[in-house]
Amino acid sequence: VETVIKIDGTVVKREPDTINKSLNTGTIEVAVDNVEVLSEAKELPMPVFGENDYPEEIRLKYRFLDIRREELHKNIVLRSSIISHIRKLMSDAGFLEMQTPILTASSPEGARDYLVPSRIHPGKFYALPQAPQQFKQLIMAGGFDKYFQIAPCFRDEDSRADRSPGEFYQIDMEMSFATQEDVLDIISRLLFEIFNKFKGNQKSVNKLPFPTFTYKESMEQFGCDKPDLRNPLRLINVTEFFKGSGLQIFEKLIEKGAIVNCIEASQSQGKPRSFYDNLNKWAIDQGKKGLGYINFENNEAKGPLAKNFNPEKLQEMIDKNNFNKSDGLLFICDMPHESYDFGSKVISKAGQELGLID
Repeated sequence: VETVIKIDGTVVKREPDTINKSLNTGTIEVAVDNVEVLSEAKELPMPVFGENDYPEEIRLKYRFLDIRREELHKNIVLRSSIISHIRKLMSDAGFLEMQTPILTASSPEGARDYLVPSRIHPGKFYALPQAPQQFKQLIMAGGFDKYFQIAPCFRDEDSRADRSPGEFYQIDMEMSFATQEDVLDIISRLLFEIFNKFKGNQKSVNKLPFPTFTYKESMEQFGCDKPDLRNPLRLINVTEFFKGSGLQIFEKLIEKGAIVNCIEASQSQGKPRSFYDNLNKWAIDQGKKGLGYINFENNEAKGPLAKNFNPEKLQEMIDKNNFNKSDGLLFICDMPHESYDFGSKVISKAGQELGLID
């Protein structure tokens, strides 16, 4: 296996019962006249066919074999194709591709620098750039109004699952006299074009323009600044309906500055009480006092909160928020920061439990 050979012979059609339609060359074969061994291979430490999982140490030591494997080989080809497409898109948008120095002076960024000792200046060091930040700003000051680069960034930081340790590449760009809308437009179009072209047999990509949120909107709706938009669940502030509701624990917390966020758990109709009890137990495991809830049976509110909730206040909350009585309601009462932080986790947990995330 993997011995390199040279074959002389005649290309002929395969017999009908030996045709292999899964191969590009599955309809032909070579009638061999002569075989010459060009380079003999020893027994391989890992096979190049099949996608079996091998220890990373072996894969990295025999990287030249590892990249022969189909999935990894396709990934490398895909990366090259994507970068070529990025260059065309950016060029069409009026961006100039430029290269910035790799040996430079140390500059404060988000991690520690990698240092390279200088031969001609003993005792002094170059730094590898964590990003081309200052160079690209100098390029703008020099009169070039649109720049981009497939830029290597060198950062001595703790391991991150989505980065090679020590270096990674990013699409780096700079635009002079640009508005926020200009930046969002070029990045949105770039992402859309890349994912749309290289999505393979995946579903279609979101149509342009992509939805945008202010930080305040994102926190109030999702509880975090990096929401998963596949999940339809949202936070709804219902604090006003708990004032005078008769739920004293909530009312006392609200007086101290707490807010109440509600999540309408869509498609939870018919879920047994154990569904809500399990979410409540999960909340306690997360270090919280629990997760309040109201579920509906025959349009009647059920659950611990519903028993003590002022009926008029409860109905007002349902009417003003157009809550569907076939859905359960989850409640988080805490100080704003904690309420948003935990609310984002509840959205994620409930979305998974209800099978809402596509």
